[in-house]
Amino acid sequence: MSHGLGAERVDYEGEGLSEAEAPDAPLPLVLAWAEQAVRRQAERGDVPEPTAISVATVDADGLPDVRTVLMKGLDARGPYFLTNLDSAKGRQLAANPGVAASLTWPSMFRAVRFRGRAELLDRDEVTAYFRTRPWSSRVSAHASAQSRPARDRASLEAAYQECAERFPDTGEPDAVPVPDHWGGYRIVADSVEIWAGRRSRLHDRLLWERTGPGDLDDPTAWRRCRLQP
Repeated sequence: MSHGLGAERVDYEGEGLSEAEAPDAPLPLVLAWAEQAVRRQAERGDVPEPTAISVATVDADGLPDVRTVLMKGLDARGPYFLTNLDSAKGRQLAANPGVAASLTWPSMFRAVRFRGRAELLDRDEVTAYFRTRPWSSRVSAHASAQSRPARDRASLEAAYQECAERFPDTGEPDAVPVPDHWGGYRIVADSVEIWAGRRSRLHDRLLWERTGPGDLDDPTAWRRCRLQP
């Protein structure tokens, strides 16, 4: 027997998006939406974690696996995130770089989807970002064998304490070295889709598909079309 959740239906009251408002390459729109989400959270507080991005990979059995991480940046080359390279997603991307990801802002009736492949970030990019993290977060990167089984919470706390004593907080960005297993991925998209909610479920969906080499801001690399909602 199935049970509905009984959630109240909401008629989406988004602004939508017309072809006239859509750029020939996806980056200007996606970047503007992301910046608006960050700004709205600061002003209204109704877009929690505006840079949270759901990342889907494929496991060894060919099954999809999805989790939510923080998007640390978005530029013409694509969105990127940092992670433990020995984590489940790291092992899966090493075996199959195919990846899909989505940004979702329910209160703004907007979403963005990326599909393509993941590429490792350059080590200098990883190091530069790692140095900006709070000391405690840098320590956690050493203490946690991400995605591996843990005996209990106490064992995690003990591992953190051991690393904290090994790398005391001196206030210097190099007080905690970058772990060898810590890195990041950039999503090099072959398609980018935006969704803008409208009344009566007649939503706007615009899709940019790659037609040749080029970044997310290169109009010669993309073909745009509208999808039915």
